Amino acid sequence: MLDPGNRLKMAAAMVRPGSRVADVGTDHAYLPVYLILNGTIPSALACDLRQGPLCNAEKTVAAYGLEAKVTLRLSDGFDRIDPSEAEDFVLCGMGGTLMAKLLARAPWLQDPSKRLILQPQSHEEDVRGWLLENGFSILREDACTDDGKLYACMAAEYTGVRVPCSPAAPYIGALAQCGKPEALQKLKKTRDRLRLKAAHCPPAEEAAFAAILKELEATIDALSDRS
Repeated sequence: MLDPGNRLKMAAAMVRPGSRVADVGTDHAYLPVYLILNGTIPSALACDLRQGPLCNAEKTVAAYGLEAKVTLRLSDGFDRIDPSEAEDFVLCGMGGTLMAKLLARAPWLQDPSKRLILQPQSHEEDVRGWLLENGFSILREDACTDDGKLYACMAAEYTGVRVPCSPAAPYIGALAQCGKPEALQKLKKTRDRLRLKAAHCPPAEEAAFAAILKELEATIDALSDRS
């Protein structure tokens, strides 16, 4: 059985059983192949921007005899995906800033029947901020370590409701409800990155950084007390 590693298993656990999946930035297609082999999903789109990764994906699909169930497609983000082709959309292995830009280019994702499973490699706040500003609800988040690195993953669905939130919300998300040590480590890593950024910010931005860091510190302290 294919073992895609902890970070992809974390994303796979957020996919709805029976849904059709579009894996955007599929690389080796480990995620869709793993989901089909486990019987979680019936079929998948495996998309990538470059031909090289798509060739890797083709080899993985062929190795498990899944050519009839996995469609390989060259696509820049969602550009060559029809909304009717999938219900769950997975984005892993890219930075949060790029991820938010790709999401913004596909307004048809603002559909309550669709689910987004997002695992940004950096700047998670850009992704959470985009979701919150555009009427998506972050259903849950998880965190894990894989090959010595920390990863966070979130599942989100469109509700159309833009809930007012604090400036720190994009930096915290639903990780505070995760309850795993890795979630606390991830929040501490975000805090340390923000501290460094705040130390070199213009005077006009100092108050905003201070407010975000204060809420982030309070969240970390509360989680540390529980552990």
